[in-house]
Amino acid sequence: MSDQISLYDLFGDLVIYRDLNAVDARLPRFADIWREVGLPGPATPRKLDEAYAQALARLIGAAAHGRMAEIVYIGDTMLSDGGAFFNLRRHTGWRGWCFIGAEKEEALEVVQQDGLYQANRWRALADFAAWLCQQGAQLAGGTVVLVDIDKTLLGARGRNDRAIDRARVAAIEATLAETLGPSYDHDAFRRAYAALNVPKYHPFTADNQDFLAYTCMMLLAGAGTLEGLLAEIEAGRLASYRDFMQRVDAQKARLAPAAVVALHDDIYARTLAGDLTPFKAFRRREYRETVARMGSLPEGTPLAQRFVEEICATQEVVDIVRWLASRGCLLVALSDKPDEATTPTPELAAAGYPPLHRKAVDIVGPSIAGELPKF
Repeated sequence: MSDQISLYDLFGDLVIYRDLNAVDARLPRFADIWREVGLPGPATPRKLDEAYAQALARLIGAAAHGRMAEIVYIGDTMLSDGGAFFNLRRHTGWRGWCFIGAEKEEALEVVQQDGLYQANRWRALADFAAWLCQQGAQLAGGTVVLVDIDKTLLGARGRNDRAIDRARVAAIEATLAETLGPSYDHDAFRRAYAALNVPKYHPFTADNQDFLAYTCMMLLAGAGTLEGLLAEIEAGRLASYRDFMQRVDAQKARLAPAAVVALHDDIYARTLAGDLTPFKAFRRREYRETVARMGSLPEGTPLAQRFVEEICATQEVVDIVRWLASRGCLLVALSDKPDEATTPTPELAAAGYPPLHRKAVDIVGPSIAGELPKF
């Protein structure tokens, strides 16, 4: 039988999602601290923003009662995770080190610079632990360990991340099919999603799946063609999703079916109010699709199939988190998922659906527990 674990087993309720509210209700809410930490408004910042580090430092301080002196960060992307780490270290003045990992087939490659340890193997976390000791890290009660959830602890990048992507795309497809009814065109959606879900168009979509899903839905509902949209983006006539939303709003009477208009009105109003996750129906479906892929396959399922179809915990990350916990470090998990994608509705909760951080998953990958420094 495969070992299983939940986020709660490692972090308790010290799990912080996109809205910068910890699941642990004893910590302050973002709505109550944004003025205190000097932010210009109540809009929730993104992970790579300086304001995110300011708010995160306040939450860490509350969780640790102000005793922190150093940071250890474990993530999978240099831009968002690395950016959040450097911003937090600069804002707090604490010492800090960051591991950015992924699984790649080429020869092992490690980059060490300014507290950053970047590697193309998750097994390199064992060497990262030894490096921390060499760097003089205390790794004790004054250390906060921040662990990225998506594609790091769960669905390791380069190994198991396709399962997370499949859950998200399945959620978008199900939401669009329900809204558009018989007019939903699966192939047209796939073409639009594949074309727009690339870094080239991040300035337009803001690298935000809500706005990407909305754009795909409106194209399928008759608000334009994919080719026409791409041409206008290239020409600079549509600089961002807001421009596109404004155009859709001006012609919404021509959209079909009526459910699309109602959904547009809701998403557009939430966007204008500053909500960065305005497509609530999609995100609620994402929760269901994600949980359905956690701990879902029977014992003996081939690894290749498991990595594609099931969201698993990364053994190497679990091992180093347990090792750091044994040294007395404060453990905090971070995710860019919004509440709607992590928490069941009251109806689903009554039916037995757990919060995402309490759902058990299989732990998969080579163990590094025996390679970690002894103390």
